[in-house]
Amino acid sequence: MAGCAGLTGCGGGGEDPDAGTNGVGKLSAAKIQSKTRQAAKGADAVRLSGTLVSKGQTYKLDMRLKGSGGEGTVTVKGGTFQLLRVGEQLYMKADAGFWKHQNETGGAGGAGGTEGKAGGSAGDRAAAAKLNGKFVKVPAGDPAYRQLSGFTDKDLMLDGTLALHGKLSKGERSDSGTRRVIKIAGDEGAGGTLDVSLEGEPYPLRLQRAGGAGTLRLTEWGKEFVLEEPGKDETVDYGKQLPTQ
Repeated sequence: MAGCAGLTGCGGGGEDPDAGTNGVGKLSAAKIQSKTRQAAKGADAVRLSGTLVSKGQTYKLDMRLKGSGGEGTVTVKGGTFQLLRVGEQLYMKADAGFWKHQNETGGAGGAGGTEGKAGGSAGDRAAAAKLNGKFVKVPAGDPAYRQLSGFTDKDLMLDGTLALHGKLSKGERSDSGTRRVIKIAGDEGAGGTLDVSLEGEPYPLRLQRAGGAGTLRLTEWGKEFVLEEPGKDETVDYGKQLPTQ
């Protein structure tokens, strides 16, 4: 057996699947989850996109988030609106069609908010036209503020979206198309699955939420972006509460 002395393949060994990776693939599913949560929390910024189902409502998101706020778009039944939060100040921007729909049905596209009158009166159309393309300040005391601001809160979004339910298990290593990943799952996938990067920081890259509650992609980790409040000529401020029609 002396001929085996210099052969790495002797003894049934093979290529190390974790060679050249960050090593998290060797860990248990629970430890991988802990590592990826830690990496996500430590990142200055992230882009979160995909679908999210909450309380029977489906949201299509494309948000860039960091500690001091966030910006991006949310699409729900009734239209698409843009959100911008700088510090505690939240703005919402949409076209006249979206605001008209809100006036007729009540709420910011089903996201909570003011109640409107059904029917679409001339007053509704005039109000919607006034808001068309403007950044509308969402007052902190308005019912819409809490839910809408949540879409712009990095920690809240990550805490809420990265949860896996049930007993954790570790899946196979694979290639996501941009980098190598390892999958962890809750309740053999019924409780959600999460792809974790095997290259560089172990960031979470893709989440399939439990119960068909959406699929989210997490990209541009640590990529800085600037948040600026809109100019006064771009802003509509109704004071303590959004208008009712």
